[in-house]
Amino acid sequence: MGYQVRRRHELLRRRHRRTKIEKLKKKLAAAAKPEREKLIAKIHRISPFEPVPEK
Repeated sequence: MGYQVRRRHELLRRRHRRTKIEKLKKKLAAAAKPEREKLIAKIHRISPFEPVPEK
């Protein structure tokens, strides 16, 4: 009975994480070296196995 509610929350969390990472990757493309390191750390903190594009 509670499974559907948990699953829905899990899916919402996953979708929100994906949109957050997309925004961070857009910022990363335009970032300078010091800011780039901070953004890479933030992406890894949110999703550790997410590949970070090399510039």
